[in-house]
Amino acid sequence: MALLQISEPGKSQDPHEKRYYIGIDLGTTNSLVAVIKNGSPSILKEDTNNGLLPSIVTYAGDDVFVGDNKKNNESITFRSIKRFLGKNLEDLKKENFYSPCEYLEENNVLRFKVFEKLVTPVEISSEILKHLKNITNETLKGEIAGCVITVPAYFDDTQRQATKDAASLSGLKVLRLLNEPTAAAIAYGLQSKKISKVMVYDLGGGTFDVSILNLNDGIFKVLSTGGNSSLGGDDFDSLLADYIEKTNGLNLDEQNKYNLYLYAKEIKKNLSDSESIKYNLSKIGLNNQDIILTQKEFNLIIKSLVKKTLKISESVLRDANLTIEGVDEIILVGGSTRTPYVKNMVEDFFNKKPLSNINPDNVVAIGASIQADILSGDSNEELLLLDVIPLSLGIETMGDLVEVIIPRNSTIPTSSSKEYTTFKDGQNAMSIHVVQGERDLASDCRSLAKFTVKDIPPMLAGSARINLEFQIDADGILNVSARETSTNKVTEVEVKPTFGISDSEIEQMLKDSFDNAKEDIVNRNLNESIVEGERVILSINSALNIDGKDLLNNVEYDEICHARDKLEKSLESEDRETIIGAIKNLENISETYISRRMNSSIQKIMKGKEIKEYN
Repeated sequence: MALLQISEPGKSQDPHEKRYYIGIDLGTTNSLVAVIKNGSPSILKEDTNNGLLPSIVTYAGDDVFVGDNKKNNESITFRSIKRFLGKNLEDLKKENFYSPCEYLEENNVLRFKVFEKLVTPVEISSEILKHLKNITNETLKGEIAGCVITVPAYFDDTQRQATKDAASLSGLKVLRLLNEPTAAAIAYGLQSKKISKVMVYDLGGGTFDVSILNLNDGIFKVLSTGGNSSLGGDDFDSLLADYIEKTNGLNLDEQNKYNLYLYAKEIKKNLSDSESIKYNLSKIGLNNQDIILTQKEFNLIIKSLVKKTLKISESVLRDANLTIEGVDEIILVGGSTRTPYVKNMVEDFFNKKPLSNINPDNVVAIGASIQADILSGDSNEELLLLDVIPLSLGIETMGDLVEVIIPRNSTIPTSSSKEYTTFKDGQNAMSIHVVQGERDLASDCRSLAKFTVKDIPPMLAGSARINLEFQIDADGILNVSARETSTNKVTEVEVKPTFGISDSEIEQMLKDSFDNAKEDIVNRNLNESIVEGERVILSINSALNIDGKDLLNNVEYDEICHARDKLEKSLESEDRETIIGAIKNLENISETYISRRMNSSIQKIMKGKEIKEYN
């Protein structure tokens, strides 16, 4: 009996075609793609290379090349473009960045002038993803059904969205964005099945991330995370190039500086295997002279940056309420951890030999492929992944105060809601200002989004109810919705800031919150007293307008007005004790009036009715 193959119209009738779910490490210096084959992760390789695809994009006329291809004088080459995903022109000015062409900003989006067209970092990154997609297609000969792409733990909403946009341009369906340190933990955790506290120290080409994770039989919970998106091997290269230029009395133009920077990369790699090397600047068209550089010299050059990574690691440990002794394992991730000095400094600082069972260049892609396999439903592994947000999210309330909705280091995905009310009588709209940060005043935090809840039914102040809900998905994207409870009308916004925030800025924001903790408490208490004072003034004015003349004699009326005016004047003093005293004074003087108002209201309600009706 013959078997008849049946397929959907337009679908392949190849019975051997398979759907693959891949993991992608979209790195600053190198990128990789991995897949689970026969139950084991495998790095997909192009030709005879080791699987590392240099994250270099070269434009030559109408052609685009990805990788370390030879270029001519007419081509334009981009390196480390990942550092500028979700960034704007101001961010670029802060970076030590050589641009191979002119650049400008349109609508808060960075654009590079490549011959006759403008291209964005998202478009340039998509070319890398397209190449990885092609490697997969050529190697596996099947359909790519979905992918997991890794990102630095400190990538904010904009940078994550930019990564998703790059994937979309390349024709890839993103199942999930996965934090790079978490991906590394997945790669190790599923193999060791240990119950432990793990520090993932990830020093790549352009970014540094460090996370503390709790691993417990397939459950990965990120306890705390930190980093710097502008610190990595590229910065080692820049310092080394500057050192060579200064010690040899060179005065280089921009192009030769760039050539020396590229040569410094090669020198750095050679110093990882040798105690000293001899190099000649004639290789990049400079003086023909032999120069010797020792590993000790190089260590001194990069010492300050390595110390900075350890300081960040210490801070992350504190956030997780752990001491150095409480860390069971340290995982080294990223090509820059191959530098002997980095390995030794980490080992000495934590008094523990780091794990290096898996190639640090491959570990993130391997973890991503495992996660992709689990999300596909093909895996028998049970894995619960719990990431965290790096900074608190909240809204601005009256008096420039911040009300935190989701605290920093909260596990995601998550949602949280709070109920708010109106400040004034008859208020029919409410402005919602979403902020990010650890300070008590909204003006000291980062503004994420603003929107307005309209058509609130006019009521007395404090009567309307607005339910505000924050939802963060597994990729760290925030959605804010506001529901007016009497009408059930919903207003919502997906928070996509127009440009990114760097990890060094986040680190500074955290530092500022600690440094200014006492001042913030003083400011918060002052602002709360001012808001309360304004509320009391609004209430007493509203009451006086309604029945003040009916329930008070002239002397009583004037006394309350005088106490109110005194309170208004105290608000300008910016002295909390003075304001609180003025509030209490007005409340004490108004006690008789408030009592009369209550009695008057009760009499109106009961008029014409018998007592038994209320039994």
